[in-house]
Amino acid sequence: MSNEFKQLASAILEKLGGSDNVQTFTHCMTRLRVTAKDPSKVDKKGLEKVEGVLGLVEADTLQIIIGPGKVNKVSEEFGKLLKDKKDMNLKEIAKQHKEEARAKHGTPFNRLLKKIASIFIPLIPALIASGLITGITKAVIQAGWLSDKTTLAQVLNLIGSGFFAYLAVFVGINAAKEFGGSPALGGLAGILIINPAMEKVTLFGETLVPGRGGLIGVLIAAIFIAYMERTIRKFMPASVDIIFTPTIALLITGVLTYLVFMPIGSWISNGITKGLLAILDIGGAVAGFILGGLFLPLVVTGLHQGLTPVHLELINKIGDDPLLPILAMGGAGQVGAAFAIYVKTKKKRLKRAIGGALPAGMLGIGEPLIFGVTLPLGRPFLTACLGAGVGGAFQAIFKVATVAIGVSGLPLTFLVHAHQIFLYLLGVLIAYIAGFIFTYLFGFDDKMASEFE
Repeated sequence: MSNEFKQLASAILEKLGGSDNVQTFTHCMTRLRVTAKDPSKVDKKGLEKVEGVLGLVEADTLQIIIGPGKVNKVSEEFGKLLKDKKDMNLKEIAKQHKEEARAKHGTPFNRLLKKIASIFIPLIPALIASGLITGITKAVIQAGWLSDKTTLAQVLNLIGSGFFAYLAVFVGINAAKEFGGSPALGGLAGILIINPAMEKVTLFGETLVPGRGGLIGVLIAAIFIAYMERTIRKFMPASVDIIFTPTIALLITGVLTYLVFMPIGSWISNGITKGLLAILDIGGAVAGFILGGLFLPLVVTGLHQGLTPVHLELINKIGDDPLLPILAMGGAGQVGAAFAIYVKTKKKRLKRAIGGALPAGMLGIGEPLIFGVTLPLGRPFLTACLGAGVGGAFQAIFKVATVAIGVSGLPLTFLVHAHQIFLYLLGVLIAYIAGFIFTYLFGFDDKMASEFE
């Protein structure tokens, strides 16, 4: 098996123009992300035809879609091949050039969203694990199968809730790192927001409230402390930098956090929450259709992770998240479209690609299907979005909501309210069927799949 991953890594490296043309690389859940020194040397068409490569995305890096599980192993072999051929510390080079590479692409708003996504992407495994444990425990308790008074229920709640209790610290660490500051100071910015001792402090006649401003406040404070650290360091003598730079940065950030950042964060998070709820309440099925249908294009850009703080703020403010089930229909509509293509096509290579990507798609990892099947074919991507819109409208009508965030698709079943599990699954089935019908009738014929010969 390891030989298979090594061969795939070697084939990718060859199409990239060899080890000398690789400046940096990293990976996420499904993609190997490579920065090439000379993009003109990259054989993109050849890369797309490599067996095991599901598709390409050109953004701030060249993103090679490999799929969940496999990408970790391929990335490891890829790193070994580079290490064998050149003496370089790729992690240091990645850190050095990351800002430079990203600055060359996209609008300022897109770059900001990508930075926010980069803050939350490393937290996804912990969010999924904690969310599933929390969701399943609540579902079992609500179903009456377990009393919340039992030791088992209390221990499960303790395990599942710990990460969310200290999420502000993790977000602060990643935000400071992403904006060029010290991770430890970013963690301190998060603690400033959630420190329970602040409820004993009164400012201007008002008692401070721990957690006010939510993750928005944490992001503002962490980004600011990173900026302050960099600015102060420019003028601080090296001999006393370690003492005075972090101290002054923390002191200034702390005062501004309680006077400015927490109120601003609260105002923004309240506006986002009330705005989304108003859209869903007033727009109903239409709003659900639009939000569900537009989610797949957002995934293509990689900006969907930037919505993570929005989901978390909804849970923090109102106790659940009605947006996530709607957006989850994006993957469901695409699964239905892929089934339709599988039924209609006579091309064995296309059937193999769909067969390999469908299980991941049903489990909430949609990128293999997007970049390996529907997006290269063109029209099926649009019919998948229509199917997603139908599913999103259904979820909006019945106000299905989750109690935590995690992977969409079938696993999200464990995170919706126990009394809404049937409705969520029915919405998934409706999105499957709608995506299938739209694609089967209007979205695909075998002439479109010439590249799968």
